[in-house]
Amino acid sequence: MYKLLVADDETKIRNGICNYFPWTELGFEIVSEAKNGKQALDFILKHEVDVVLSDIKMPVMSGVELAEELYNRKSKTKVVFLTGYKEFDYAQKALIYGVKSYIIKPTKYEELLEVFSKIKAELDEERQKEAAAPAIVETQAEETADESAEGEGQNYHEKKIAAIKSHVMEHYKDVTLEEVARGFHMNLFYLSKYFKKWSGQNFSDYLISVKMEKAAELLKDFTYKTYEVGNLVGYDNAKNFSRAFKLYFGKSPREYRDSPH
Repeated sequence: MYKLLVADDETKIRNGICNYFPWTELGFEIVSEAKNGKQALDFILKHEVDVVLSDIKMPVMSGVELAEELYNRKSKTKVVFLTGYKEFDYAQKALIYGVKSYIIKPTKYEELLEVFSKIKAELDEERQKEAAAPAIVETQAEETADESAEGEGQNYHEKKIAAIKSHVMEHYKDVTLEEVARGFHMNLFYLSKYFKKWSGQNFSDYLISVKMEKAAELLKDFTYKTYEVGNLVGYDNAKNFSRAFKLYFGKSPREYRDSPH
């Protein structure tokens, strides 16, 4: 969840934005509300805030002054303005302070959705880049370590892959690439690359094959309903299970169960 602060001196507008828009579904949580730019700035300086949605005209410190202050402090907090039509030119001028966008009052659901969907995509990309930088160094180190193990022969890698596959076979319901990476003390990105190199298969494809083959086996036991089989192999949603099964076997779980094998 990305952290959002809403700043507006009009309580009715502020409450409406905070309480009647599905922020959590979009990936944001409201961490604070402010009546003016000064309150917003004080909070941002003490807490992590990814985005501030701010009215332009507020007492004590305006939205533009808040944006300027954050810009001068080189803050990573992104700013989105709430503005009336009469303040439109004013809002455009404030873009020099790195303001991401502006939303015209009265706020519309579609406009909020469009603006914050774009901002979330941008935040996701930034987070991925930050995570990738140290991961590249870790990956290079692990590649060097495994290259030094080449002297032990291909058998070394075959055993390692066999151990990973055995773990997946045992924990197929809840296993993830992240969990395997932790269990085998490997970097997430490197594990994905390593598994593909030495097994000839993407980890995700292998996991799906294990789940589907196990599901097919369970479907032979008529004491299980099809949705229960889906649950047993890690699918909480029956439609998602049916879709994945049909993609793998060419027939739905029900069709598979009714047909001779």
